[in-house]
Amino acid sequence: MAENGAFEKRREGVPCWVDAQLSDVEAGRRFYGELFGWTFQEEEGEAEESPYRAAGQSVRACLDGEPVAALVRKTDGRMPTVWSVYFHTLDAAALTARIRAGGGQVVTPPHPLGDLGTTALAADPDGAVFGLWQPDRRTGFGRRREPGTFAWAELYTRDTEAANAFYGDLFHEALFGPDASPDFGRARVSDVFPAEMPPHFLVHFLVEDMDAGLAAVVRLGGRVRVPPFGTSYGRVAVVSDDQGASFALLRR
Repeated sequence: MAENGAFEKRREGVPCWVDAQLSDVEAGRRFYGELFGWTFQEEEGEAEESPYRAAGQSVRACLDGEPVAALVRKTDGRMPTVWSVYFHTLDAAALTARIRAGGGQVVTPPHPLGDLGTTALAADPDGAVFGLWQPDRRTGFGRRREPGTFAWAELYTRDTEAANAFYGDLFHEALFGPDASPDFGRARVSDVFPAEMPPHFLVHFLVEDMDAGLAAVVRLGGRVRVPPFGTSYGRVAVVSDDQGASFALLRR
């Protein structure tokens, strides 16, 4: 994660990092490198960019030299192939206590990663999984809200009112504060996905040209899962890479 103080004043609950857990990191480099113009820095033997995952091959994705995401090799084939989002906190221990009190679960308790920071893995009352990051040397995104970088995380859940109450309590200032500019929304699963789809977070990356982005996904071996549709935060298409990790393209 970024080794600077650019986001030291982030509010608790602001998305600060994303990663993909993949069976084949080298294939991921080819796919995302061509799709978004990312370059990669090797980080063998340490899951530095995937704080709550087991150690394994990890590469940090950069755009113009700034960190924007990570690709991490799955160490257990039973793990899902998935993009995950981390939320910023200055006190992971206190936040995980509040998650439990609000009806959520702590999957992996807070634990430090050297001088990088402290991380934890949690699930909300509906079962959607998310990460927490308490920064030290690495604070998170070096760039965001630009083409080829993270722009939004949408929670697809069965009960948006319950989700608003749960996350509103956890991350009130980031979501509902007087000058909040959230990158995090909530929607019913059935609005986009089949009703049986489990609740989950969908990571969105900004693109300048939706048609070109979709064509590139298909050309690179990925799939268009949900064709473009309108939302309050832009035009969105749900896609997956050539290993099955789903994400969204966002055009504003």
